[in-house]
Amino acid sequence: MATAIPKIEVLSSRVTRVLGLNPGPFTLRGTNTYIVGTGKSRILIDTGDAGIPGYLPNLREALQSTGTSLQEILITHWHHDHVGGISSIWQAFQLASPFRISKLPRNPSGLGSKDAEGYRPPQGEETTGVPGVGYTYLREGDVIKTEGATLKAIYTPGHTDDHMALLLEEENAVFSGDCVLGEGTTVFEDLYDYMKSLQKLAGFKPGTIYPGHGPIVQNATKKIQEYINHRNMRESQILAAMQKARETPLTAMEIVKMVYVDTPEHLHKAAAGNVTHHLHKLVKDGTIGG
Repeated sequence: MATAIPKIEVLSSRVTRVLGLNPGPFTLRGTNTYIVGTGKSRILIDTGDAGIPGYLPNLREALQSTGTSLQEILITHWHHDHVGGISSIWQAFQLASPFRISKLPRNPSGLGSKDAEGYRPPQGEETTGVPGVGYTYLREGDVIKTEGATLKAIYTPGHTDDHMALLLEEENAVFSGDCVLGEGTTVFEDLYDYMKSLQKLAGFKPGTIYPGHGPIVQNATKKIQEYINHRNMRESQILAAMQKARETPLTAMEIVKMVYVDTPEHLHKAAAGNVTHHLHKLVKDGTIGG
């Protein structure tokens, strides 16, 4: 059972979480959206899903309680549970250009492809859902400022090809999007990239993680290392299974039955997907032949 999360919660002097109210197997209790800053105009990180009637009143309440408005929106990645609320927020708060909605660009080869959570974006150029309003594209290391908060963009691909975490310099905290969750583990498109992203986040030695789903993580460096250790353990088990089979080729499902012995059978298909990602990583880093 996912940890209960309040609809609105002040997490620090400069961070307020507004729950997206879109619970599900990948979103836990829902998408965490964050109002960041201490001034009269603040940054919103992620926007939740489309068509969630209770979210907008909660976002409005959180802003009105401090007499603040929105400065701009930052998006951690393209999944609909993070971008889906953009158009309704734009309309409800009567936003207008030059108000910015910013994110990292997608890899063009990834546009239109189905991802690990089963999401398939529309073919062609990315859209915000607001007619005539496009994304402002950020680059790794870009700094976004508002009163009381300095955010640094960190390129963390793996979960998606455009994934961005944000370092909150004043707190040595990271908004991790779906790279690291508050509980459980996440899914990924590319494990090779994902592991490098975890190592990159670990290098910042953050004290706190504000995740895209689940409760905040206070011992952030330990949590990131747990994610790394879990994947390394699975990789070692897969290599051991392949060595046991010697020259006999194994399918991903055959490896699942050797490695995921404590996993219920109805989850074996998903586990086979993870094994396939591990095999691709092993090829990519030169551990096994392609």
